[in-house]
Amino acid sequence: MSTLDQRFAEAMGAALGPAFPSEIALAVSGGGDSMAMLTLAHNWTHRWGVRLRIVTVDHGLRPEAAQEAALVRATCNELGHPHDILHWQWDGQGNLMDAARRGRLTVIGDWLQGTRHLLLAHTRDDVAETFLMRLARGSGVDGLSAMAPLRDIARPDGSSFSVLRPCLDMGRDELRHYLRTLKGAWVEDPSNQDDRYERARLRKLLATLGAHGLDAATLAQTANRMSRSADALRQRAADAWTRIGTEDSAAATLSFERDSFAALDRDTQARLLAAALQFVAQASYRPRSAALESLLDRLLAGGAGTLHGCEARCGRSNLRIFREYAAVAATRTPAAAGLWDGKWLISHPDCADLTVRALGDDGWQQAEAAREHGPAHAISRGLPSLWRGDRLVACDALNLGPGGTATLVPGARGFAGFLLSR
Repeated sequence: MSTLDQRFAEAMGAALGPAFPSEIALAVSGGGDSMAMLTLAHNWTHRWGVRLRIVTVDHGLRPEAAQEAALVRATCNELGHPHDILHWQWDGQGNLMDAARRGRLTVIGDWLQGTRHLLLAHTRDDVAETFLMRLARGSGVDGLSAMAPLRDIARPDGSSFSVLRPCLDMGRDELRHYLRTLKGAWVEDPSNQDDRYERARLRKLLATLGAHGLDAATLAQTANRMSRSADALRQRAADAWTRIGTEDSAAATLSFERDSFAALDRDTQARLLAAALQFVAQASYRPRSAALESLLDRLLAGGAGTLHGCEARCGRSNLRIFREYAAVAATRTPAAAGLWDGKWLISHPDCADLTVRALGDDGWQQAEAAREHGPAHAISRGLPSLWRGDRLVACDALNLGPGGTATLVPGARGFAGFLLSR
């Protein structure tokens, strides 16, 4: 067994052993890293008898992508593993690289079905490059932390799958040498040398930093130390939440005891507020640091503000975070679709002609006496309600209708677990 084969086996054992799943999926692009991971995984299965499913996502961004997917398919045929090609198309909105990453995880998540674990071929070089990218943005401990070798990915329907990165302690050059030794094939993505992309520019910079003691291994070690620090800070925030926080799943709000929150150290305050905003909005990323710090200052001064699709208010005894009405005012879906705002599961005995939308001011008016026993107006108007035309039919938060018409998906409940998983 080669050194890389042994390291791969140890990484898989640390993440999943000793009782391995019967089937594991691999995302393989055709590049050197992922093709080496495919070969390592193939060799590993001979010992453990795990079935492999391989998937390649064609983003439709380069004409060579189809040929690269064909190379992966040919290799999988030689090795005896099933291979599927999925397609994702950019809508032109937002950052291309970020959109591609999100789109890739979305289509793969749909494809996985019953398979619980997905292997990605991130390497030590990826960790170092990401560290430099985030350092350039002024990131703190969390942003500078290394990628996790095992991470759960929540899906809009409440399900999840686990991403494994068994090559994080392996260098890009090592993996390519491994492939050359075994006469393996791979392709080089030209975008890796395209200076229009930040990662490509920093990859070139990293190649020059080694002479100054800042090579990929050193930066990756620093990122791993940051991860340990981040884990400790997350635990401290979770302990604070247990003491001073309250979660209201019916209204999808989080509350902190005002004076106790004010007595916390600044890092824990910011960590709790950032996680609360991300949790309530079910956002993929934390809010920007400058905006977060500004909102935190306003709350500590007894004020209020909006950020990240949420509203935060400081009252006499509590600091409360809830969904901002403006962020969901235009979100209207058929009740039969079953999901609203990415986190509410919708159910009603007669969904045929019902629409789900935020309660709003008109719904608040129609609720009349029911308002007295529900959340405050500012909170209620951003909560899901069912409508038949212009008539309010149900709103669980106000005890209107048959009840049980809107419940949070599992991933939108349990803030303590959310804090520890970031």
